[in-house]
Amino acid sequence: MIGRIALAALALALAAHAAADERFAKGMLWRVTRGDAAPSYVFGTIHLADPRVLEIPEPVLRALHASRRFAMEAPQWSGHYQRLLEAAQFEDGRDLASVVGADTFQKVRAALGARSLPEPVIARIKPWAALANIAVVPEDYASTTLDQKLLALARGRRMEISALEGTEEHISVFEGIPLETQVAMLRHTLDERDYLASMIEPTLQAWLRRDLAGIHAVNERIIARFPGVAAHYRLLARHLVDNRSVVMAHRLFVPLRSGRVFVAVGAAHLYGNAGLLGMIERQGYRVARVY
Repeated sequence: MIGRIALAALALALAAHAAADERFAKGMLWRVTRGDAAPSYVFGTIHLADPRVLEIPEPVLRALHASRRFAMEAPQWSGHYQRLLEAAQFEDGRDLASVVGADTFQKVRAALGARSLPEPVIARIKPWAALANIAVVPEDYASTTLDQKLLALARGRRMEISALEGTEEHISVFEGIPLETQVAMLRHTLDERDYLASMIEPTLQAWLRRDLAGIHAVNERIIARFPGVAAHYRLLARHLVDNRSVVMAHRLFVPLRSGRVFVAVGAAHLYGNAGLLGMIERQGYRVARVY
């Protein structure tokens, strides 16, 4: 469970930081070309199982069908989730209550207990994993996210499949968040859970409009509302979005030269000149909006 919703919860409840740049402000599907190689495509997903995002637009399907390789943001197989679950547990004698305090622990216990997490898991869960699991998920959500549906389509077409981030790298992203920020954001999210859940809908609406700048604006609105934890939001964004976008661009440099790669990553990674699309362009590729 931790692995399946970690990025969804954090990407929506936490602010994605990007430079205020309109170069890549609208569009969820982009064509990437260089020389005579066949085109590749970059698609900005949203890590949700909302029924409205599971109807994949025809231009996206055409791009997927024209590709031979599927490159996703992070691994989505059982071994990855099992390892993530292990990494989410304290193994050094600490427990969550001793790190966050009794009051916060009781709030976490109530929230995660409602999600049917076992008591021993809740007792030893790390703050970043607790944070990832307390997001409010609407009842009408499907069991499969958009990312998982795209992966299933790629497997059905027998495409070569790879992840832009390995399991241990993925874990290190969360482990690298300073403990002070983990605890501060866990307390903040527990206190403001309803408000943060209310921001899912405007984020989703911006995504449906293919409006990268609109997604960024929602995130900035959250930061502005809570200046007391703004520094923690920014730090989280650096770990979860900015630094990972750099790794993605590095991993894609060689595959894109051969063409026919379909890249599926969270839309927050695409916005602005400092995002993934801007990095790919600066590597010498031509990036053009398709949809």
